[in-house]
Amino acid sequence: MAPPRLAVALATFALLCAAAAGQDDKILRPWPPDCSTADNYTADSQYKKNLDQLLAALPAAAGDNGWFYEGSVGTGADRVYGLIMCYADYNATACMDCLSRAPAGITTVCPGSRSVRAMYDACTLRYSAAPIPATADLAVLYIVYLTFPEVAVTSEGVRAAWVPLMSELTGGAAASPLRLASGSTPYSSSQSSQEMYGLAQCSRDLNASECSRCVSSYVGQLGKLFPNNSGGVIKGYSCYLRYQVAALDITLPPAPAPATPPPAGGPSSSSKTGIVVGVSVGSVSILILLGFSMWLLLRRRRRKEANLHEETRAMEDEFEKGSGPKRFRYGELAVATDNFSDKYKLGEGGFGSVYRGFLKEMNLHVAIKRVSKGSNQGRKEYASEVRIISRLRHRNLVQLIGWCHGGGDLLLVYELMPNGSLDKYLHSADNKLSWPLRHKIVLEIASAILYLHQEWEQCVLHRDIKPSNVMLDASFTAKLGDFGLARLVDHARGSHTTVAAGTLGYMDPERRARGRASARSDVYSFGVVLLEVACGRSPAVVLDDGAVIHLAWHVAELHGQGRVLAAADPRLNGEFDAREMESVLVAGLWCTLDDRRLRPSIRQVVGVLRLELPLPRLPMRTPAATYKPPPAAGL
Repeated sequence: MAPPRLAVALATFALLCAAAAGQDDKILRPWPPDCSTADNYTADSQYKKNLDQLLAALPAAAGDNGWFYEGSVGTGADRVYGLIMCYADYNATACMDCLSRAPAGITTVCPGSRSVRAMYDACTLRYSAAPIPATADLAVLYIVYLTFPEVAVTSEGVRAAWVPLMSELTGGAAASPLRLASGSTPYSSSQSSQEMYGLAQCSRDLNASECSRCVSSYVGQLGKLFPNNSGGVIKGYSCYLRYQVAALDITLPPAPAPATPPPAGGPSSSSKTGIVVGVSVGSVSILILLGFSMWLLLRRRRRKEANLHEETRAMEDEFEKGSGPKRFRYGELAVATDNFSDKYKLGEGGFGSVYRGFLKEMNLHVAIKRVSKGSNQGRKEYASEVRIISRLRHRNLVQLIGWCHGGGDLLLVYELMPNGSLDKYLHSADNKLSWPLRHKIVLEIASAILYLHQEWEQCVLHRDIKPSNVMLDASFTAKLGDFGLARLVDHARGSHTTVAAGTLGYMDPERRARGRASARSDVYSFGVVLLEVACGRSPAVVLDDGAVIHLAWHVAELHGQGRVLAAADPRLNGEFDAREMESVLVAGLWCTLDDRRLRPSIRQVVGVLRLELPLPRLPMRTPAATYKPPPAAGL
């Protein structure tokens, strides 16, 4: 039998292979990473070869070492040091997914960088040309304000609960070999009595003293950062602190596999024989295990190919039953795009590319989305898009003209939007939009969402409303597109789904914390778009001190000062209707309230935008998530 450590390594390897075989090919994007820009490596350098070897080894090494690993590859100036670790408030599946996908995509996010620090929801990854220091970095990378509207909180009650809880967690994390501790303490307010839960976690390369110093630094900032919040997160590269008045799902990493101890003394003749026999038996066991793993993988691949074939036939049968989009031949679309030439490429996404094409028989210019059949998530989005958008009819939704399964690809054919997406006009000095055109666009998007949420036979949750998914035709009519993440929900079910999806910055706090999407989370996303259109700024606003806050909080501050019109895009030079501008800004703030119960329905938003309803009286709001970038220095 193989040694225990090797058996664990093989099992981990098999699990990672299985996970890699089933996962989608979309790059796992970190929170804004710290990528060095000086002395970049080249594609043919030894440093790049060592880095690739290190990144390839990290997932299995961390899986075999309790979801943490620190190591290096190479010698001298080309040596690469790396570290990867999972966070304990994510389950094993999320951890293994992050461990495998973060190293695979980081060189795309930070091409050429010799030193990188990257933080993801479920894990953190670092590598450098110098040894990673074992001293705590006390910088706060970002904070998140968590909201649990069902629990009434007061600043006195919160402080009374977290002081003893955080004191216990600080000592517990420092004393733990895993450098983490979780727990709870009674929390009482005038309206409820329950538990406050907390988690403190340090990078496991830190010693007890450094871990305690890091967590203590974050605890000392709780009162200032979270004066009256029912939950909060402070995260940095060295430690992580979280509290909330709701249960935390903590997943402890498995114990690291024990190393095989070396022989106590020099081997005698008999012990040499034993070693030879042991190695031979172990080698046979390894070969058997590897052979079995390969057989499983090949069997899984054949089964996957058969399933893909069956799924494709099932999709074809279902699509052809409908009276909607046309089925094209692969050859027609290849000719229309000059065999999908790069010169016709309009853009590229996580699951494929979009090409401009011309269908001679229909005398029609089209946009053709090409999805790789090898992408599981891409196939799901493809099927979702055909099934949903082919049944929808609205002037402000991008029209799906047809589809095709062929040439190893899944293809969707849309009406061409000559003016591209809205985002390229909102943040460009050369392509600014006039206010009347902006106001028309937000009304058209609102009309599309109203149709999806309330006017069609089922409630359609788009789940990814953002400017890049708002397309503009030749006359700058706005049309909402990309229904790959959309879901159908019966009106009677309360219009929600528990599958997490979407884009950071446009995703409401509860959806990020609990993965629960609803019509009100679509409204939140639309609210961010309203603010972005009115202000001409992205959802992340950079302050003078380098911190970054959400656009909603920036506008809310001005609204609280009675100066909401000061948030208007300065490129407009004051050339806008003040009532319309105020209605868009206030509607955006209303839509982005943290408490979903206080947000409007899309019909109410339309009434405000059309100046048919009075402006709402907004409550005092809790600030949205704040991100503070790391210093420019390397690791």
